[in-house]
Amino acid sequence: MKIFVAGGAGFIGSNFIRFMLNKYPDARILNYDKLTYAGNPDNLRDVEKDKRYSFVKGDITDADKVDAVMKDVTHIVNFAAETHVDKSIHEGSRPFVMANTVGVQTLLDAARKRGIEKYVQISTDEVYGSLELDDDKKFTEETPFAPNVPYAAAKAGGDMMCRAYFKTFGLPVVVSHCSNNYGPYQYPEKLIPFFISKALENKPMPLYGDGLNVRDWLYVLDHCSAIDLMLRKGVAGEVYNIGGNNEKSNIEIAKLILENLRKPESLLTFVEDRPGHDRRYAIDASKITKELGWKPAHTFEQAIPYTIKWYVENKQWIENIRKRCAEFNIHIK
Repeated sequence: MKIFVAGGAGFIGSNFIRFMLNKYPDARILNYDKLTYAGNPDNLRDVEKDKRYSFVKGDITDADKVDAVMKDVTHIVNFAAETHVDKSIHEGSRPFVMANTVGVQTLLDAARKRGIEKYVQISTDEVYGSLELDDDKKFTEETPFAPNVPYAAAKAGGDMMCRAYFKTFGLPVVVSHCSNNYGPYQYPEKLIPFFISKALENKPMPLYGDGLNVRDWLYVLDHCSAIDLMLRKGVAGEVYNIGGNNEKSNIEIAKLILENLRKPESLLTFVEDRPGHDRRYAIDASKITKELGWKPAHTFEQAIPYTIKWYVENKQWIENIRKRCAEFNIHIK
C-alpha cells in the first residue's frame, strides 16, 4: 500500500502519517503539501529519514503536478484544506472554494485516471450547520447539509464532488465528517492550543459571545485510527461520522485549561460573537462503530492533560508556528 496523503504537514495529517508508519512496517507514504501557514515541516522532522516516507511540495489544484507524482499510489487520504473560519469570513472565500472544492475535484480526477483502490475525504461536521443547545439531537450521516460559513460551504462542495464521482464513475470514495480534533501539533488559532498559549503567557483568553457554544471533542489519534479503518474497510460511496462523544462548551474548556495550569479565571474575557457562529455541534458516530468496529480509545479527561502538557513542553514550537502564521497574514491575537 502506498498512500498519497494530501495536506500531510498539517495537524491531523502529520499525526496520521506518524500513526500509520508506527503501525504498519510495510506502509509507504507520499506527503503532498502546499506548505501554507497550516503546513508545518517541523511536524514531521522525526520521520524525514524514514525510507518509507517521502515529501513533495505542491498544490492540490495543480492537476498536472498531482497526476505526475501519483504514479504508483494505491490509496489517497485528503486532509488538504483551508480551515481558518474567521479568514473565510473576513478576508474572502475564494481560496476556500479553490482548496476545499476545486482541489478535491482535481484529486478525484487523478484518482480516477490512476485506478486508485480507495480515496478517503476528510471533512467536517460543520457542513451540517448548527444544533440548539437545549436539544438532544446529534448529526447523523443522513442530516442535510446546511453550512453557515464560507469555509463549511466549500467543504460541503468537496463532499458533493466525492458523492458525484462515486455515483457517476464508481470511484471508490469514502467521506468522513469528524468533530473538533485536539492534540499535539494543532495550530494556535484553534480553540484549545489558543487558550493554552494565552494562559501560559498570562494574557486574556477571549471567548466569543457568552462562551456557551458547544463542540464535540475528538482526540486526534482516535481520529487517525478511524481513518485507518475507513482506508482498509470503509465501504465505497459511504459516509462515516466520527465523534468523541465529548460535548463541552467553550467556557468549560477555558476553565479546565486554567485549572490545569493553575491560572486565575480572571483571564477570561468575553468578546463580540463572530458572524455565523454555530451554537452546537454533536456527532452520532454509531454507524462507524457498528459497521467498522471503531470507538475512541481516549476520554476527554484522559487526553486533555497530555495535550496541555505537550504545549507546555513545546513553547518554541508555538512561537515558530506563530511566526509562520504571520507570514501568511494569519495573526494570532
